[in-house]
Amino acid sequence: MDKQAQHQDTPGDGPTLRIKKLYRDARFPLCATEGASGLDLFACIQEGEGRIVLQDKPKLIGTGIAIEVPRGYDAQVRPRSGLSAKGVMVALGTVDSDYRGEVMVTMYVLGQGNSFEIKHGDRIAQLVIGKLADLPMAVADELTPTERGAQGHGSTGIG
Repeated sequence: MDKQAQHQDTPGDGPTLRIKKLYRDARFPLCATEGASGLDLFACIQEGEGRIVLQDKPKLIGTGIAIEVPRGYDAQVRPRSGLSAKGVMVALGTVDSDYRGEVMVTMYVLGQGNSFEIKHGDRIAQLVIGKLADLPMAVADELTPTERGAQGHGSTGIG
């Protein structure tokens, strides 16, 4: 199989991520390398807008695609490390299996007064598909004790 997302409307033997272009000039997600765990998502900026300037207030950036995630899976919108290194942040997002609207990416820039320009076709985030665990839930009066217990955020002394 080629590195790009499968574009045909033909299901394989197993679950398939179906992708629909909402705009003619939208780009399908693709894996940049064979070992990539995420599909690159591209900005789809409509004519007349030209570019979007990010600042410290979050903005929704369209990708121009909608996806159909198989039941039992979810798709996570995650930051790209190259943009994060420049102070461009992407808020983690989840695309549930019953959502059929445009995949949007929430983006902003760290630091007041800083800005970053997004143009049509720029790689802005990654889409990572995960299989959901189907676990039964049980109400408990007590939880099994551990050495760590309820100590959180930095309590292990690592990092």
